[in-house]
Amino acid sequence: MSTHQHGGSAPYYFVPGPSRWPMLAGMSLLVTMIGASGWVNGASWAPYVNIAGILAFLAVLYGWFGDAIAESEGGLYSKRIDVSYRWSMSWFIFSEVMFFAAFFGALFYARTISMPWLADLDHKVLWPDFSAQWGNAGPGGTVESFRTMGPFPIPTINTALLLTSGVTLTIAHHALRAGHRSKTAFWLAATILLGAVFMGFQVYEYMHAYSELNLKLTSGIYGSTFFMLTGFHGFHVTMGAIMLAVVLYRVMKGHFTPEHHFAFEGAAWYWHFVDVVWLGLYVVVYWL
Repeated sequence: MSTHQHGGSAPYYFVPGPSRWPMLAGMSLLVTMIGASGWVNGASWAPYVNIAGILAFLAVLYGWFGDAIAESEGGLYSKRIDVSYRWSMSWFIFSEVMFFAAFFGALFYARTISMPWLADLDHKVLWPDFSAQWGNAGPGGTVESFRTMGPFPIPTINTALLLTSGVTLTIAHHALRAGHRSKTAFWLAATILLGAVFMGFQVYEYMHAYSELNLKLTSGIYGSTFFMLTGFHGFHVTMGAIMLAVVLYRVMKGHFTPEHHFAFEGAAWYWHFVDVVWLGLYVVVYWL
């Protein structure tokens, strides 16, 4: 039994041959982590090793995904492979949900449990000046004074940008399903541009936090949770934009059909997930 796809006859279930990419990916990640561990410990050679590992890993991804694209365009992927990819992407996004849930959980614990506990009557002897107000400088003023980040104007602008990008991406998806390739490329490019503007505003926000608010990663639990949540979200926006850029390149190369375009859908799932995470960040980190 076979399924017709991209004008070819796909096998019942495609099993790829032996590949060098998993081994090379593991080696490049090992080099990356050796460089990262040396970097945080002040080794002079570490930044170069870390960058070399990252570049090697990107080269591996380029070759690995290139092979997968060639297999797909060669008609080797049946509907069963499509289902496998969908389940794989679903579990990957679920793992990302749990990743952010850990940071949101740390924020909840610090604000709702630890902070009132440190300010109760039993701890007034140890820290008489401690105030259970979020954004404090820690018990006994152990952290340099800083100001918290509010929702205006940059976080609100970024919220509008990401929500708009979700709309433009949906328009691009409908255009692809209708067979309008040029319209798909236009709205996909608009989505990537909105993501790039979002990251530009976030870089400016970080510069403002460091230079004018004295808000840093070392600014107690507030600074730690703020930069970990917003920083990792910004990293995910960057990765999502790269994924969409690859999809845009493939659209312009004539890949995908109205019926078969999971690469587009997988990147779109990821982008919408990033949008939802930002809405949670916007409310919990900037407003509450």
